[in-house]
Amino acid sequence: MKHFLMRCSMVIAFILILALPVQAAQSYSHLYIAISDALMNTKQDKETEAKQALEQFATDWANVSSEQTEAKAKVDKILQQATDATSKEQRLQALSALSNALRDLEKLENPVDEAAQRTEFGQKFKPIMADFEQALASGDRQAIDEAYKDFNNKWNKNERPVREQSIAMYGQIETQMAFLRISISAEEPDIALMKTQFADLQKTIEDFVAGKETAEVVEGDYSLATLIAYIDEAQDFIDAGDYQSASNKVREFITIWPSVEIEISTRNGSLYTKIESDMPIIASDLLKSTVNQEALTKQLDTFRTEIELIQGDSDYTIWDAALILLREGLEALLIILALVSFLEKSGQKKMRKWIYVGAFVGVFLSAVAAILMSTILNSATIDTNRELMEGYVGLLAAAMMIGVGIWLHSKSNVVSWNRYISKQMGQAISSGSIVAMAAISFLSVFREGAETLVFYAGIAPKMETSQFILGIVVALLILAVLAIVLFKASGKIPVHKFFAVATILIYVLAFKIIGVSLHTLQLTDHLSSTIVDRFPVMSLIGFYPTVETMIGQAILLVLVAATVIYKKKQA
Repeated sequence: MKHFLMRCSMVIAFILILALPVQAAQSYSHLYIAISDALMNTKQDKETEAKQALEQFATDWANVSSEQTEAKAKVDKILQQATDATSKEQRLQALSALSNALRDLEKLENPVDEAAQRTEFGQKFKPIMADFEQALASGDRQAIDEAYKDFNNKWNKNERPVREQSIAMYGQIETQMAFLRISISAEEPDIALMKTQFADLQKTIEDFVAGKETAEVVEGDYSLATLIAYIDEAQDFIDAGDYQSASNKVREFITIWPSVEIEISTRNGSLYTKIESDMPIIASDLLKSTVNQEALTKQLDTFRTEIELIQGDSDYTIWDAALILLREGLEALLIILALVSFLEKSGQKKMRKWIYVGAFVGVFLSAVAAILMSTILNSATIDTNRELMEGYVGLLAAAMMIGVGIWLHSKSNVVSWNRYISKQMGQAISSGSIVAMAAISFLSVFREGAETLVFYAGIAPKMETSQFILGIVVALLILAVLAIVLFKASGKIPVHKFFAVATILIYVLAFKIIGVSLHTLQLTDHLSSTIVDRFPVMSLIGFYPTVETMIGQAILLVLVAATVIYKKKQA
């Protein structure tokens, strides 16, 4: 098993190296995601998570180089303001300014003619608006519906200059289009109302093309929690049979949607598209003479769960970090203890220092490897693929943890553990060399260090740096105490009982890593998301109510059960 784990570690390292893409142009998309995370968590009063997102931004930003020194210095200054913010309002203001400063830097590095962009946009949309106006004039519902779909498709393909130049104008156009969609989907369409709505939409687009800022800014402190609250209120009205109020609540959702949509679009593009296209239809369907309450409730439930999946905190805790190092460190410690005990029994106490030297070198090289791993995972060359790598590396780490758990289970009785220690001592005795024992000491520590690094690669990217370090410190302190106790009470401590407990904890952590890793792949659209209704999101243990994550975790539970049954038959 150990040789297998070492080979897995080497394979994973090789995969990481091969996975690094060559990037010709500097991309800031990952930085906008970090800003979005910081904004979202600040709005939800999640102080720790907001600071973590800012730390991630600062880490990534440190790898950015630019010839636009003045603009870069401005980003540095505002980043410091966001970091030093002492209130929610200050941080929100600084984060908004940080996003604008980063966008200004991008424009300087990739200069564009905004007036030309607006003119080009207007030229593209002039015939599209004419076609829709003609469909409206015909009064033909099917023709209007087809014209709107064409209008919406063209908007989705060409909206970028509006979004980049004016968030307010972009939000107003999105809202006006959604309300127009509601009117088109009505049971008895009001052509006059649609003409009025389209006239307003057309004017907003023309104002943008002319460079006028005429949009009404939606004021308020909105977040994903706000969207969930609106859905809950709409559901309550539906349950009470008040469909008009439910439709109004969905309209409120649509009104504030442009202020929040970036938090979803950067995490789950398919959900963003579904909400934009389906919410107006839901608002319209609620006003029809016959309301399919069950179908609408299910659709809103699905949206709520998917938003909650994005909102859910999938971070690991200090105890997750501590458990890994504690488990791996104890195994190395026990091997070193066995070697030291052998020397004492052989009357060669003076040579114990070589065992300690081997262990120290193993720790040192493990630390070097940790630094290299951190450098690779935080390299600017993999920024655009970081979340994808987090998902796959997490799954590989979980697979190795399952292997470790099975190995631990095989050592969780006295006979198996004594046989394992005797084998290690026998190898040292047969070598007849202190150097060989030092080598065993080094390899034991470095081997555990390599495994620890692979496990940490699966959880470190989703942990606050301070929590990660604190977990390691806690584990080191516990290991120091255990080392003292073990060396003073050698042979009297029931180590096998510790392994039995550690086995359970390792499986629990593997359960969490599988859930979080699959969830990460779902958020990046590399894995489908099939929502299971009525199940809660329990991010503390990595449980997300989708068929895909539940299948992955069910496979783990089956393997655990099979291992337990097999060991009982072997006993």
